[in-house]
Amino acid sequence: MAAADQPKLIVVADADTLAQAAAERVMARIAAHPGRIAICLTGGSSPKKLYQLLGSDAWRGKIPWDRVHWFIGDERFVAESDPLNNMAVARATFLDRNAPADHIHPIPTAAENPDASAAAYARELQSFYGAESLDPARPLFDMVLMGVGPDGHTASLFPGYPEINETERWVVGVPKANVAPFVPRISLTLPALASCREMLFEIAGHDKQPILTRLLNGETLPAVRARSNGETVWLVDQAALPEGIRGGR
Repeated sequence: MAAADQPKLIVVADADTLAQAAAERVMARIAAHPGRIAICLTGGSSPKKLYQLLGSDAWRGKIPWDRVHWFIGDERFVAESDPLNNMAVARATFLDRNAPADHIHPIPTAAENPDASAAAYARELQSFYGAESLDPARPLFDMVLMGVGPDGHTASLFPGYPEINETERWVVGVPKANVAPFVPRISLTLPALASCREMLFEIAGHDKQPILTRLLNGETLPAVRARSNGETVWLVDQAALPEGIRGGR
């Protein structure tokens, strides 16, 4: 993975060290720009330790909450109070106690259907960005956090689904998920996710070893196709590494 257009692979000892490294990268991105910051969060199990860390006494005082805006890359089409709601987990873990309410930007799920939710979130993103088309020279996000599912999906862009090939829309409805929970989703598209200074994947745990093997072998899966227009980083712990490259680089 030495080519310039390939993700940067960073290997750390374990899940706790991974969360620490991710938090440090988040803080570095915030520190790099003195103005308004936009961070796109992710759901699933990957970021939970990071979110707990950002909400801890040791870290929350370091974050300039008044200038950071928090978005999310995908959502399950369930009520905001539902335990399956991705942003609800982030809010309960660290956002609601620290971030101004108008700096938290959940995907609305009270709309008639996922497509309507997607259209509403696209409008919110475009209003925040100040334009209806993305300029490669002006990223939408400072950082996009990402995870990888067992089938190679990222956000709610599943292998073989048409949404992975969307090039015009910023946000799409996904009628059926490829993995549990089997509920409809709303997801940012690859072009919207790519509009960032840094895309940071967190890949931890032995159960991620099979899919990481496939990613490293270059299979054309959504998580391989997801690339930042700036820097793409795969942050991996030792347990997730395939045996052949155990020890990292």
